[in-house]
This record gives sequence, C-alpha cells and structure tokens, in this order.
Amino acid sequence: MSIDSKTRFFERKQRELGIALNDTQKQAVLQTEGAVLLLASPGSGKTTTMIMRIGYLIEEKGVRPARIKAVTFSRASAHDMKERYRRFFPELAPVDFSTIHSLAYEVVREHFRRAGVAYQMIEGSGDAGPDGGEDPDQAPLHKKAILRQIFKSVTGENMTDDQMDELTTYISYIKNKLLPPERWGTVKAGVTEAERILREYEAFKRSRPDKLLLDFDDMLTLGNEILERDVFLLETYQRRYDYVLTDESQDTSLVQHAIIEKLVRGHGNLCVVADDDQSIYSWRGAEPAYLLNFRQVYPQAQILFMEQNYRSVPAIVDAANQFIRRNPNRYDKNMFTERPEEEKGGVILRSFPDYKAQTKYVIGEIQKTERLSEVAVLYRNNSSSVALINALDRAGIPFYMKDTDNRFFSHWVVEDILNFMRMTFTDKRPDILEKIHLKFNGYISKQQMAAVKEIRNNESVFDNLLQYVKLQDYQLKPLQASRDTFREMKGMPPLQAIRVIRERLGYEKALDKMCEWMGFRKEFLIGILNTLEEIAETLETMEDFARRLKVLESALTSSKKRRGEHAVTLSTFHSAKGLEFEKVFMIDLVDGVIPSSEDIKKHAVGEDAPMEEAVRLFYVGMTRAKRELELLTYQERDGEKTAESRFVSHVRSIVRPENDKAGAAGAGHSADSLAVAAGDAVRHRVFGRGEVRARHGDLVDIAFAEGTKTLSLHTCVEMGLLEREACE
Repeated sequence: MSIDSKTRFFERKQRELGIALNDTQKQAVLQTEGAVLLLASPGSGKTTTMIMRIGYLIEEKGVRPARIKAVTFSRASAHDMKERYRRFFPELAPVDFSTIHSLAYEVVREHFRRAGVAYQMIEGSGDAGPDGGEDPDQAPLHKKAILRQIFKSVTGENMTDDQMDELTTYISYIKNKLLPPERWGTVKAGVTEAERILREYEAFKRSRPDKLLLDFDDMLTLGNEILERDVFLLETYQRRYDYVLTDESQDTSLVQHAIIEKLVRGHGNLCVVADDDQSIYSWRGAEPAYLLNFRQVYPQAQILFMEQNYRSVPAIVDAANQFIRRNPNRYDKNMFTERPEEEKGGVILRSFPDYKAQTKYVIGEIQKTERLSEVAVLYRNNSSSVALINALDRAGIPFYMKDTDNRFFSHWVVEDILNFMRMTFTDKRPDILEKIHLKFNGYISKQQMAAVKEIRNNESVFDNLLQYVKLQDYQLKPLQASRDTFREMKGMPPLQAIRVIRERLGYEKALDKMCEWMGFRKEFLIGILNTLEEIAETLETMEDFARRLKVLESALTSSKKRRGEHAVTLSTFHSAKGLEFEKVFMIDLVDGVIPSSEDIKKHAVGEDAPMEEAVRLFYVGMTRAKRELELLTYQERDGEKTAESRFVSHVRSIVRPENDKAGAAGAGHSADSLAVAAGDAVRHRVFGRGEVRARHGDLVDIAFAEGTKTLSLHTCVEMGLLEREACE
C-alpha cells in the first residue's frame, strides 16, 4: 500500500471523527502483520488506537470484519470497544469483540456438542444454598453452595464470606497458573484445608453420571486443553480469524495467554495491548513477566511504546513517571505530556493528626465542589469506604460506589456486636446467647449451652446457668461478672457499649483465638470494630446504632444507580483502573495499608514481587487524576501511631526535592549510609528492636525477638525499614 493511501486514511479519519493520531499511534495502526506488543502508558489513547487499527484493516487492507477477533479482559471493556467501533465505523459490519472467558466457553461448548458430553454451569451467588450439614451430593448446583457444604463436611464449621473469597481466589489462582494437582499444596491459602476442599470439589464436579459440572475457571483450563488435543477444532478457530487483538494483557493469566498462542499459531498476526506498569492482579493469576519475555514466545515481535499521556497535567505525569521507576522489573518507558507546564493543578500531599481529621477534610473539600461526577476518592481496601459513606451520607453528599460491597453490614463481626447489644435489652433469650456464647469470657461450653436452651422458664439465661446447669468452679465468677456487665450496659450509648464488649466482655481476645484457629486476618476484623465505633460515635442509643447500620446499607445499595450522575465516585485502586477524574483523593496512605504489612514483611526478606505490585497499584491510583491529585496520610488511628506510606515519602521527594532530599526510598541512599557492625542495636519497622550479630557485605544477621533474620542492608535502607538505636 502506498504512503499516500496510508496518509489519506488518517486525514480522512481526522476530518470524519476529529481524531489526530501521533506517530507511535499511527505506527501501531499500520503494523498489521506479525506480532506486535503495544505498551500503552495511562491516558495514551490505547482504545482509540486499537479501534483505528481495526478500521484500517477493514477499510484499507480489505479484511472482512468477521476475520478479526478482539479479546478483552472484562465484559465492560468488551462493551466499550464494541460501542467505540460502532461510533467510529457505523457503516462497517460488526467485529467479534469478546472476553477471553467467552471465547473459551465457545470452544468448550462446541467440543462438548460434537462429543455428546452433557454439562452444566454452576456459577452463581450461592447465597440461597443451605449453610451446611447436608451431603454434598444433595447440594444445589451452584459453586458457592457446593463449596460451603464441602467446607462444612471437612472443617465442621460454617464458611464465612471472607473465607469464601479466600477459597475461590485460591482455586482461580491454581487454575489460571495451570498448576498440576501435585503442586496445589504449594500455594498459600488463607483457609484451613484449602487443598483438600479443592480436591473434593473437583471430584464432586466429575462425580455425576448424567452431566459434568463446570465453573468459570474450568472454561479456561478446559478450553486450553481442548485446543491442545482437538486438532480439528483448533484448526477451525485458526482458520476463522486472520487477525487477533488482545487488550489489558497485563491482566492476562498463563492459561489465557496459552489459548491466544494456539489461536494465532498459524498466521502469527497478534496485537497485544498492555502496560506492565499497571499489572495489579497477580493474586488471581495475572502474569506480568509474560510481557517482559514477549520475544521469547514471538521472536520477531515489534515492541512499540505509547508514552504520550493525554489525560493529566504535567505535574501529575512527571510525578507518576518518576514514581513507577522504583520498580526494576519493567520496560523502561518515559511517560510524558505535551500539555502546557503552566496548566493549573498538580500533586498535593497532606498529613493529618488522625484518621478522623482526614475524613473531615475530604468531606469539606467535596462540599466545595460543584461537579461531583469529576471527583473520586480512592483507597486500597473496601473497608476504608464504610466510615466514608457514613460521613458522606450525614453531609448529604450523593456518592456512587464503583464496587458496591454490602457484605460489611452482614459480616459476622457486625452481627456479633448487634447480638451483644440485644442481650442488654433482655438476657432471657437463649437463642441470642447461643450465637455469642463462645465469644466472651463466660466460658460457656456447647454442652452447657444446650442444657440452658432446654430451660423454658422465661428467666435470665445467666441465672438459669448459675442455678440449674452443672458448672465448673472457675466459671462461677466470670459468669456472674458477665451477667452484671450486660445489665450495666442497658441504655448505654453505643460507642461506650462497643468498647465494653471489646474489652470487659473479652470479645477482642476471643477474636485473637478465632484468628489463630480459623486463619482470619486480625487486622481486618479489628478494622470492622473500629469502623463500627466511628459509626456509633455521635449516636445516643443502641437502637439508633442498629437503625444507622440499616440506613447506611440502604444508601450503599442505592448508590449503584448513580453511575454517571451528580455523585462523587468511591473506588478501590483495583477497580479504578481505566477511569479518570478531574480531582482524585487517595486516602489511608499509611504503611500497613499501602504497602500492606504483608508486602513490607516479604520485601524485608528479599521477596520483591508483592512490593512491586503495591507500587503499580499506587501508580494506577495516581494516574486516574487529570488535574488535581491529593495524597492523604495521618499520624494516628484508633489510638495507635501510624507511619505515612513510604510511597508518599517517595512522591514528596519528587515534587519537593529541595525540602525532602532524604525523604524517599531510592533517593540516593546506600547501605554505607547506615554503618552497622556486630553488637550494634537497631530498630526495624516490621520486626522491632534487634541486635546485629554479623555482617557479610550487603547481608546482615540481626537477632530479633522472633528469631535471627538475614536481611539485605541495601533494601532495608532503601525502603526506610532500618535505623540504628541511639546509645544510652
């Protein structure tokens, strides 16, 4: 094709659509043959470029639309691309846009139809299923109900929603990583007996004589296996498409990459659009390393860098571009913008005395804003949102929650607190006591609980226990004290009541034991209690508290309807990917949250991948902002001191280098700046006080209370983890 015809295509599209592509974008459109890896920085116009590439294939190269396959990571992305294509090229026939799951399902369905295999999808909420106790053979045929019942049969306990999340994530990770059964046990799971439950789940799905049961993960693994062994079907699909494009490929797992590889094996015409700096889903099997090793799979591949950012003002682009360079394992990109330097806006860092001051500030700033739809509040964990929606609701500020999660209000910790409060209204109901009898310091056994349930005299359950049930001597005083405490709590303000439940009644100690037995994350459960205290703070009665929870749950549910309306957006960093706003607040930026405590611990012992992903997650948050980006941290929460996120410290060194020359990781520190030797006392931000036992170059042996650890001194200094203790 002549240069003139190529030029005419771009000129025509500029006239018709008002779209002017830059040189790299044009190159991505024109490089149609062979494998292409298009590394698209945030705000670089990747979707527009992909759609223009598809249009060019059809209008200029004469490719039939049906011969083009575009694969995306999510249904929302597939819908967006389909709509954009229809808008750009209304006269052209449709192109096949789909998710990778949809493609895999199509393969599986066709194979089973030809093979005469009956199957049934078992994806569903599982909420309608019984909690357990029944034979799994009688389970309702949806995934979560089956897993709940297997969990019950294996552990003897009912599964919580948190455990369900942990278990389904564990299963998806194993399937997406293509791990064989003998390696399932090598994957860490936050659920007791996860490997055994998975084995029983897999066996159950294949145990029915009439049909095979399949979930979404099976679609991928089976689709890949079928294309591997069914040569006729593989060739059918290979002949169907001459050009394949994949979007958001940094989120693609090993099994998904394997399916695409098979699809393009014949012609090799593959365009992969991705950003290794925005790969934030390793916990569900995403493979960012695949992009770094792209030429090992496609040796002749062209790698193009779309680095021009059209979204953000220069100050934000520059700060984000420098920040992401913390990560060594990445393509060396240089994001830039041609927007004028004098444009208003930029990066603002604010530190508050405590968490409540942060919330008050955010609410105050939002109240000054006229265009709420152009404002977003982003956070790492969904638990950050509940106190925020409480404050927004009280201020009468409409909000839209990107990932609405009502499970906070049905969480068993919330239900426990409400049951404790119910016991203060009347202690004559054994059904309420039964739900909490193992969660306070009354030391009531299951047998004693069963005995008191048989007593139906409408008297105090505590008096009945003390008078009619056989008790051990050590139980008498705690039971009397618990009875008296519940009676004292009658009419107590809810904030005070929650504190009594946590401390005097021993609920927090009970949580400690449950975390030990069941593998729950204590910091998450304590966070729920702290949030409940914040909700209770201004309320007078426990009835007000119960009503307030219902109001907030209703407000959260109705927030789903406000998408695109006059409302501020609340979102996790993960769910904010792909979005953009004039003003973004990133909140709760403290060590232990972003990066998480687990990220910090792993990094301290040389496991870098989790910390690198946390850096990418922070970068995703930063690059959502078009004009104003505010990074908010605080020094105290719930009476405990906090340290500002090391990521905030790094950004501060970027935006104010003259004031904070020593404030950032990677800002010129070296191991030599912390001269330590055997016998020196040091303090580590994770492991506490320790004594240096030996040093071997960069490696240093330090004895801490929990044992001796060998750490990289360079890493500890770079991340601000270690300092010498002053001599007394």
